[in-house]
Amino acid sequence: MQLGRLAAVPALDRTDLLAAPVAAALSALTRLTGPPPAGSAAVAEIDPEVADTAEFCGRYDVELAESANCVVIMGRRDGEARYAACVVLATTRADVNGIARRQLDVRKASFAPVETAVAQTGMEYGGITPIGLPAGWPVLIDAAVAAAPQVVVGSGVRRSKLIVAGAALAELPGAVVLTGLGR
Repeated sequence: MQLGRLAAVPALDRTDLLAAPVAAALSALTRLTGPPPAGSAAVAEIDPEVADTAEFCGRYDVELAESANCVVIMGRRDGEARYAACVVLATTRADVNGIARRQLDVRKASFAPVETAVAQTGMEYGGITPIGLPAGWPVLIDAAVAAAPQVVVGSGVRRSKLIVAGAALAELPGAVVLTGLGR
């Protein structure tokens, strides 16, 4: 598979380019559902120094509209921390204190601190992806991401990226597709 200057291979053929929770989730999804969504995931090795979206897109000739960002948000209810992931196209920003906050059912939501996001997900900052997140976390996906034929997302590590169909992300455990999450 080729996207821009990314040469990708089936993700499960190169688990060395995936964070452990991502590899485990893709493997489990393949066992449970057959090829899609895991079969539609491809991985491409990249320079980890340009893993951040704007730099990555410039270096590898990938349009911002073909790239999706995954951010971890958190809020508290009755003293308990609640986490979710928001996945939006790189041309937009997640509506954290509107749509996402209401879905998380908290009074106030914010981006999780880097250390917390890394510890909770088992992924590297700058590579966090909606695939392989902790069980029970809502995965809030903007409708534009779900409708995309393919998007580039993190792989759990900074040295690679996944290419996956938007519809496959919408099928992930805990996924909720929301119109207007990305603004």
